[in-house]
Amino acid sequence: MAEVVEKKGKMWVTMGIVRSGKTYCLIEETLFLIEIGALHLLDENGICLSLKEVYEKLSDESGCYWELFEIYRHLKSLGYIVGRHGIPWSVKGLKIKTGTCSLQGSEERNELLEMEPKDTSIIIDLFDNMQINEVSPAFDVYLPNSRFRKSSPGDPSFFLYLSRGNPPSKVEIEALERKQGVVPLKFCHVENGRVSFFSFDRVELAVLP
Repeated sequence: MAEVVEKKGKMWVTMGIVRSGKTYCLIEETLFLIEIGALHLLDENGICLSLKEVYEKLSDESGCYWELFEIYRHLKSLGYIVGRHGIPWSVKGLKIKTGTCSLQGSEERNELLEMEPKDTSIIIDLFDNMQINEVSPAFDVYLPNSRFRKSSPGDPSFFLYLSRGNPPSKVEIEALERKQGVVPLKFCHVENGRVSFFSFDRVELAVLP
């Protein structure tokens, strides 16, 4: 993740997560802004990283690999508001669960903990509850909205899942629908740079005589 040290423009209303008054960009946000010429990324020595160097940071360990970035870039280019599923835009107003949590986990989770000690229990709980499998949620997607607020974003227009292999089975879809409740589900497949979206509807076929 990258800490934003200088902000200009209205794009920050719908980009970056806020922790203790500071704004941080996830890897997909950082790379998208660099691609459109809206951000310069500096390393700890103040040297500006090249686009190639940032591309190399995309990996499973960073929480965003190339296919997920292609999806993110496609949706942002269409004007959607896109957030990483399971990571809130802001922790303002979030309730903290009591109990013990494991401090072992991904590199991304450790980075979050280092940045925000006060939010440790919230972040750990969110990452512990995330699923890492073929039909895990990738993004929360919102329609363009000039009144969008990170502190109260409301329900997404849909949850987006990436299908990296075969389409999800009927059993998997029904399980996801029960878990996610009223928010619609959409699935995405990326092949040779082509991003395709699909969803499933329940229909009843009439019995023919």
